[in-house]
Amino acid sequence: MSRKFWTLVAALLAPCAALAADETEQGLGTLWEVLWHQSGTPTRIVRWENEIRMRMTGVDLAQHRDHVLKALRTVTDEAGVKLVDVSDQPNAEQVANLKVEITPDTALEDNQPCVTYLDFRTEDRVENATIQMRSKDAWRCAYHEAMHLMGVRGHPAGKTVLSYFPIKVDGLLPLDRVMLRAWYSPRMKGGMTPFEALPVLADELIGTMPDRAAAIQARDRFFSTTVEQMQAYAAGRGDIPAIVKRSGKSTEEGIRRGRSEMSYFLGIAYFEGATVPADQKQALGWFERAASAGNRRAQSYLGGTR
Repeated sequence: MSRKFWTLVAALLAPCAALAADETEQGLGTLWEVLWHQSGTPTRIVRWENEIRMRMTGVDLAQHRDHVLKALRTVTDEAGVKLVDVSDQPNAEQVANLKVEITPDTALEDNQPCVTYLDFRTEDRVENATIQMRSKDAWRCAYHEAMHLMGVRGHPAGKTVLSYFPIKVDGLLPLDRVMLRAWYSPRMKGGMTPFEALPVLADELIGTMPDRAAAIQARDRFFSTTVEQMQAYAAGRGDIPAIVKRSGKSTEEGIRRGRSEMSYFLGIAYFEGATVPADQKQALGWFERAASAGNRRAQSYLGGTR
């Protein structure tokens, strides 16, 4: 066929490739932001390593039980974690490691009508959890809090039930399923830093993209841009990450601690070659910066132990 024909084909396909790249970058932005706590600090991966035994209590249970249980089963099934409802067992209070409480409408604040508390002795494995939801808000909170239950602690922008302004509240969106599959994949480990976790999340997302070549290129650009932005943030330069600006619970102290944590996480990234090529000199520089800010993990690394 003529060169003119193939030029026309390329012109027609170019907008599709650009659209796929944009969709990938937006998805990656959302996945990166779930690795931040609403206090404005980057976090490690925490997740359940054993079955979840749920006990549901509170008011208006007949009204909310089926919907809440469906949300919990949806996320645990996607993650491959066993969920057992022990509410009716006589020893439920003793055996349950998840308490779901539907509270009266006056029990929680208007700006936080539902909340999840994760209990972990070390920042890698969830031991117990509590979810509280006001009765009048349980319907819209169920999937949001079920995601938090699984260890996904961030409130990213984008197409996810975790967003402060979700486009869907009565079911999971594709990005939510990507998060859960990656979070509980064999490659992901409890305690991973954001730069160790990001490639796992990215690969799961790329697997859903129709144009994988364009998605991989978008991933590489995103990695480069994100590392550059985080280096500036950790060093006290440039803009504060958008996820921190949006958080209603971020503080100046949290930002200072976040810079220190990010310095440490950059040290891990360069030390292990996670998201970036391995570079021991860069790793040492970031560990030293974090250690000088009082980061104990960085101090341990410099002392020869992780």
